[in-house]
Amino acid sequence: MHPHIEDYALIGDQQTAALVSTDGSVDWLCLPRFDSAACFAKLLGDEDNGHWRIAPKGAERCTRRAYRPDTLVLDTEWETAEGAVRITDLMPQRDRAPDLVRIVEGLRGEVTVHSVLRLRFDHGSIVPWVRRADGHRVAVAGPDSAWLRSEPEVHTWGEDFGTHAEFTVAEGEKVAFVLTWHPSHEPRPPLIDPYVSLEHSVEDWRAWAAHCRYQGPHRDAVVRSLITLKALTYQPTGGIVAAPTTSLPEEPGGVRNWDYRFCWLRDSTLTLGALLSAGYLEEAEAWRDWLLRAVAGNPSDLQIMYGVAGERRLPEYELPWLSGFAASAPVRIGNDAVNQLQLDVYGEVMDSLSLARLAGMRPQPQMWELQCALMDFLATVWREPDEGLWEVRGGRRQFVHSKVMTWVALDRAVRTLEHHPELGGGDVDGWRALRDEVHREVCEKGYDPVRNTFTQYYGSRELDASLLLVPRVGFLPPDDPRVVGTVDAVGAELTRDGLVRRYSTEGRQVDGLPGGEGTFLVCSFWYADALHATGRTKEARELFERLVGLANDVGLLAEEYDPVSGHQLGNFPQAFSHVGLVNTALALFGDEGAG
Repeated sequence: MHPHIEDYALIGDQQTAALVSTDGSVDWLCLPRFDSAACFAKLLGDEDNGHWRIAPKGAERCTRRAYRPDTLVLDTEWETAEGAVRITDLMPQRDRAPDLVRIVEGLRGEVTVHSVLRLRFDHGSIVPWVRRADGHRVAVAGPDSAWLRSEPEVHTWGEDFGTHAEFTVAEGEKVAFVLTWHPSHEPRPPLIDPYVSLEHSVEDWRAWAAHCRYQGPHRDAVVRSLITLKALTYQPTGGIVAAPTTSLPEEPGGVRNWDYRFCWLRDSTLTLGALLSAGYLEEAEAWRDWLLRAVAGNPSDLQIMYGVAGERRLPEYELPWLSGFAASAPVRIGNDAVNQLQLDVYGEVMDSLSLARLAGMRPQPQMWELQCALMDFLATVWREPDEGLWEVRGGRRQFVHSKVMTWVALDRAVRTLEHHPELGGGDVDGWRALRDEVHREVCEKGYDPVRNTFTQYYGSRELDASLLLVPRVGFLPPDDPRVVGTVDAVGAELTRDGLVRRYSTEGRQVDGLPGGEGTFLVCSFWYADALHATGRTKEARELFERLVGLANDVGLLAEEYDPVSGHQLGNFPQAFSHVGLVNTALALFGDEGAG
């Protein structure tokens, strides 16, 4: 049987990440970066597309697994008739080359363990040439090279285009494997000590987690979410990928399969707020600085997403040799949404930089000049229809959320000059007048007075979960009847078993895609926030408890959840879902949970 999405755990080195299944198999790993080609792609295909499984001979799912507290070090244990064994998986924060460390430890009795490594470069399509050298197995194909070694050395052999090993461990015995990647034209990088790397990884992660200021209910879930966000951060630049995976389906067997290994601007404000509120100023500044570098240039060229180092070209194409997760094709690399017009990102960028300034971050040269340029351009395009925050592929519309975020951009620009007149420049009177015009238009054209709710786009009857953000961004106060009505309408029309969908997918009217999708987890967190803001705190806390309970056994959340099947859907783990968890915990328990 194909694993479920929630069967996976994440390990990583803050430049890339791997997914480890409950059967002890590493089924996804892109090297050397999050957005590089995968060398293990079984996640989206089968064993012949690359994986590395270590487990007791004949065993299937593990007995238990868990992260070591406050770390990204994963322990997986099996109980067998012969004894018990633990496998510890980690990717140490790299010096130069990425390393995947897997330590096998006997806990009881004497257990026979089998390892099979199938490296497949270029997203599972290329079988490398493998040779022996200096006690290593060396795999080479084109630009990629990987070295496998063990301490102590165990016997390995080639079979079925894979590298196999079989050995026994008794109680207290250990065998460590290290897989190291490097460009094939370069010499092998220095060897690491796997046990020292494990010790340092545990120490480093726990020291980092200790900075979390939140001390309220579900602190473990909040810390796990923050560790996940840290793991999804590309350390050299500070960019945070939406997820480390591509093409995990929003509907089993469907075509809603997208590449999320990039950095979205719209995640910026909520991510920045979560990091700042939890006490991680350094990470927040790195994210802010990535944002400034990425959006630098002509405002008309602003994109909604970028590569981890700020790359702009992310062409979308399909990989026909991969069958897709649970036969959900196509598998896509790149994302054509990069070419869409999404007006809301101007609001998110302005809101992020305003938040950074309010938080007292070190100012960056030309930041205000860039913001003024963005505002001048937005003033010329805000009336245009766009694809909206959900990146629909069914044509542009006058999305209400996009107009609300246009108002946010203008509002933050005005407020910045009101509080910092020394910045100079900028047409504050013109921005103030335009802000009022946008507000009036949204209230006239984006609001349905008969149903007492804001709508998805001008003149529609459809709803959209993004409308839950209207009070959060300050467009209207939470006690405004139109806000209360919108929250009630979303609860009545967009919830499924109490969880929130992004919008209705019936009829393909808006997104232009066949099929449906699950409930969107970040939208459900927004619903909890809106319930709390409108005075329904008991309901909000009950929903939050349920959402925390949807995380898998190691505390991770995908993009979506299917209440019918009880399984997670979409790319995994999803940064936005974990940002939602952190922000909702802070909103609900901030006063009692502040350290």
